[in-house]
Amino acid sequence: MLELLDDIAKRQADIEMQMADPAAVKDAVRMRTLGREHRRLADILELADRYRLTLAQIDDAIAIIDQGDDEELIELAQEDRTRLEEQKESLEARIRELLSPPDPNDDRAAIVEIRAGTGGEEAALFAADLMRMYIRYAEKRGWKVEMLGSNATGVGGFKEVSFSVEGERAYGTLKFESGVHRVQRVPATEASGRIHTSAASVAVLPEADPVEIDISPNDLKIDVYRSSGPGGQSVNTTDSAVRITHLPTNTVVTCQDEKSQLKNKNKALKVLRARLFAAAESERNAKLAAERKQMVSTGDRSAKIRTYNFPQNRVTDHRIGLTLQSLDQIIDGDLDDLIAALREDFRRRQIQAGAEALASN
Repeated sequence: MLELLDDIAKRQADIEMQMADPAAVKDAVRMRTLGREHRRLADILELADRYRLTLAQIDDAIAIIDQGDDEELIELAQEDRTRLEEQKESLEARIRELLSPPDPNDDRAAIVEIRAGTGGEEAALFAADLMRMYIRYAEKRGWKVEMLGSNATGVGGFKEVSFSVEGERAYGTLKFESGVHRVQRVPATEASGRIHTSAASVAVLPEADPVEIDISPNDLKIDVYRSSGPGGQSVNTTDSAVRITHLPTNTVVTCQDEKSQLKNKNKALKVLRARLFAAAESERNAKLAAERKQMVSTGDRSAKIRTYNFPQNRVTDHRIGLTLQSLDQIIDGDLDDLIAALREDFRRRQIQAGAEALASN
């Protein structure tokens, strides 16, 4: 946090130099832009002064506790330390909030799509592991999960699976998971004990409201067919599966999990709206260039973002160079440390992007 605040102080000093430039003074638009950024950073640095003072007071309290011989004074120092630690956490939360202007999509529900990649059946099993990981994470946070569609294999894996996650800042929390996830482990079917490498892709999309994405019925080709794969009564005996093709974009969505053709159609439309909304957002963000560019995860599925090494109980996120020796906990849905680290890196890059945007004006 202190290093980040030092960067902000340097950035503010740089802005003050730019504002003193005669060329900038003559440019009213540029001066307004610089002024807004200067005020935003000033608010952060005001909190930074309080944060540094709090850290110093914590150090003083610790010194009294460690070196003092007056029990009453030590007890008071311990109380002060507890209060100051809470104050420190509150200041950190406020600073982070100011550092990261909210993405309007962050409060939306998320649609998660997972597809098996290279690795055959082992990749399908890994896709199932990722699905369970995200569902357990959602359950721990009290979020609602609804299955939208799947294409299961015979041994418990998935060629593809999709589900929605509804809860406070669901998309804003899960959006960093988009990309290629790689697994290294010995498959259950491997008699020689050789480690195999497989992969699955994850796409996290913000859920769109029907009024935001107006889909004309004339733009849709809807096919119904008999469901395939494992299923209960009626699943494989009626034409309940639905395939929707959005003709202008050639986007295809299928759903066959429900016995009802109508339910499958509604779920497929929900996924279609999310994909079209994400495509529109991506196009809009591309036009905004550096000012709004994605800092951590672009959603590009060709980008390997994380490796799960089972023999060494290790998870490495390649975007930020973070390695955690707790794969067993992470695969069970304990993603807090990973997501917190990605958010922190995202905030740092936002500051850099802001500097680049201002410098290019």
